Amino acid sequence: MAQWTSAVGAAQLARQLQAQQPRPAGPGARRPPAYRALADGVRLLVLEGRVPVAARLPAERELALALSVSRTTVAAAYEALRAEGFLESRRGAGSWTAVPAGNPLPARGLEPLPPESLGSMIDLGCASLPAPEPWLTRAVQGALEELAPYAHTHGDYPAGLPVLRQMIADRYTGRGIPTMPEQIMVTTGAMGAIDAICHLFAGRGERIAVESPSYANILQLMREAGVRLVPVAMEEGLGGWDMNRWRQVLREAAPRLAYVVADFHNPTGALADEDRRRDLVDAARSAGTVLVVDETMNELYLDADVQMPRRVCAFDPAGSTVLTVGSASKAFWAGMRIGWVRAAPDVIRSLVAARAYADMGTPVLEQLALNWLMRTGGWEQAVRVRREQARENRDSLVAAVRRELPDWEFSVPRGGLTLWVRTGGLSGSRLAVAGERVGVRVPSGPRFGVDGAFEGYVRLPFTVAGPVADEAAVRLAAAAQLVGSGAGAGVEAPRTFVA
Repeated sequence: MAQWTSAVGAAQLARQLQAQQPRPAGPGARRPPAYRALADGVRLLVLEGRVPVAARLPAERELALALSVSRTTVAAAYEALRAEGFLESRRGAGSWTAVPAGNPLPARGLEPLPPESLGSMIDLGCASLPAPEPWLTRAVQGALEELAPYAHTHGDYPAGLPVLRQMIADRYTGRGIPTMPEQIMVTTGAMGAIDAICHLFAGRGERIAVESPSYANILQLMREAGVRLVPVAMEEGLGGWDMNRWRQVLREAAPRLAYVVADFHNPTGALADEDRRRDLVDAARSAGTVLVVDETMNELYLDADVQMPRRVCAFDPAGSTVLTVGSASKAFWAGMRIGWVRAAPDVIRSLVAARAYADMGTPVLEQLALNWLMRTGGWEQAVRVRREQARENRDSLVAAVRRELPDWEFSVPRGGLTLWVRTGGLSGSRLAVAGERVGVRVPSGPRFGVDGAFEGYVRLPFTVAGPVADEAAVRLAAAAQLVGSGAGAGVEAPRTFVA
C-alpha cells in the first residue's frame, strides 16, 4: 500500500480499543505485556474491518494520551504491528494500517454450486432463492403473447424497452419520487448496471468509497476495473452507516464514486434510517462524489412492523448526485437478469452511448416478462411469496445456529437475505475450507472486505429452512470443531490472526 486513504483519530481509536472484550484467561495464565495487548487490539480491529486497511493511525504521542499509557508502549505496539505486516510507515507521512503480504482473499464459497452436487452439499454460498412459482411461468407466458411486435424489429434496445422504462419510472413516481422514462436505463442485472457506472465515472486509479464490509461480487468487479477501494467501516451490529466516518472519507479521500447498500445491507442486514440517508446525500454532494445506491434488497423487509424509510434518491430527485440501481434478481429470481439505473437524463444518455461497446442491450423476452409482472400485480404477489419464504428460512437458520454454535455472535436483521456472523475467534477462511470437507459451503468474511479484513466472520444466507437448516448448522459445527482442533487443513490461516 503506497499511501493512506483515510484517517482514524486518537479518541476514536481509543474508544474502539476500550470497547473490546478481552477473552478470559485460563487458570494460571499470564496477562500479555501492555504493548502486546495494544498491538493485538489494533490488529483485531483491522481484521474485523472496524479500522479500514490503509487508514492513517494517530501519532504515538496522541494515542498514548488518549489511552493513558506511555508513549513507549504505543511505540512498541506500532513496531510489533510493522513486524507482522499490519502497519506501514514513511517518514513525513505517518503510519497506516495494512495486511501481511501473501494473504490473498479466499476464492471459494460464492460461486453457484453445480446442480448435480446439491444432493450431497448444502450450499450457503449464494444469497438467492428458487423462483416464486407460478409467477415465473405466468410472466414468461405473458411475455410470449406480447413478443410478436418486437420480433419484427432488430431487437436492440440499448436503453431498454420503452414500455419497461415507463413502468419502472411510474413506480418511482408512485413512491413520491417524480421520474421520467428518460431517467431509466434497463441493464443486465444490477452487476451490469454497476459495471456500466464504474466504466463511465471511474477510470483506472480512481477512488471509490465502499462500505466495510460490502457485497463481495461488487468489490471484485471494482478491483478488476482497476480502481482504488476506500473502505468505510460500518457500525457494530445493525447500526449501519457511521456518518462521522463517511464525512471524513468523502472530505479527505475525495472519491469519484461511493457505493452503498442502504436497504438490508449485504452482508450485515443493516437498514439505514432516513436521517443517515439525507446526511450521506448532502455529504456526497458537498464532496463532489457520485453516490451509487444499490436497492436490490429494498422490497425484502421480512417483519410486518418494519417501517421503510424514503429511498435515498428521494433526497436527490433530479439524479445529479445519486445513481440508483435496482434489480429483479433478489426480490424475484436471480435467473431473471434484469436490472436498471435511475439517474439524470444526461447521465442515462452517456451510459446508453457507452453501452454500445459492451452488451448492446438486455434480452427482450425477459424485459417483457418483468413488465407483465409489474403491470398485472404479479410482482407484488410474487414478492410477498418471497418474503414469506425468506422469513421462514431466516428464523430456521437463526434457531439452528444458536443451538449448534452458541459461541457465534450475530444480530438478526429485519429484512434482506443474509446473516453476518462472528465465528467465536475461528478463521473464516479455514471454516470455508473445512466446511467443504463436511458438506457445507459458506463464504468467509474476507470476501466482503478490502485487503483481507473480516477474517473472523462468515456470511450465512437465508436459503435453507427446516431439517436442511438444522443439518447445515450441524455441519458448520463440525467444520468449527475441525478448525478449532487444528485439523481443518487445506489452506493456512493468517499466522497472526487473533480472535
